[in-house]
Amino acid sequence: MLVGVEIDPDGSRSRAEFSEGLWFLAYTHPRHESVAQQNLAQQGFQTYLPFYKRLKNKEGVILAVLEPMFARYVFFRPTHHAQSISTVRSTRGVANLVSFGHEMGTICSSLLNVIWQFEQQRSAAGLVELSSLRPGHVVRFCDPAFGSLEGLVKSVSSRRVAVLFELMGRPQVVSVERNQLEVV
Repeated sequence: MLVGVEIDPDGSRSRAEFSEGLWFLAYTHPRHESVAQQNLAQQGFQTYLPFYKRLKNKEGVILAVLEPMFARYVFFRPTHHAQSISTVRSTRGVANLVSFGHEMGTICSSLLNVIWQFEQQRSAAGLVELSSLRPGHVVRFCDPAFGSLEGLVKSVSSRRVAVLFELMGRPQVVSVERNQLEVV
């Protein structure tokens, strides 16, 4: 559960409400950001774990996946002045608190609002918007068998890319899978 971000019934985050003040950072165990966030929330802390939508190639299929925006970090703060943050160190999923010498690492709520807005824009983006392949980009085949054959992206869909190559002295449009190309 995210406190500070309103959750709609469909599970989407609808609006950020980061009241003024400073937030602390917890450094988590590898891939335990959600565990740490959940346990911090159960202890009564306000928490925020921003996610980043990216493309992932899984067995030749391009999928959009959500991953923590800042791997191994969770933002948190006490809900009332008397609440101690010393318990955070022993919270399941948390490896340590971020500090610089004797100073605790903090982030202001206005910066968290900016991060939240970026997260919302990225989450709303479609597969084509997330791809580095765009019409007009120069690409080349990843397979060394094609040598340095380069072409121009004509169109992009969720699975395939139409590329204009010059083959046998003539321009040809070839439809290939995304994972077969790299941007030059």
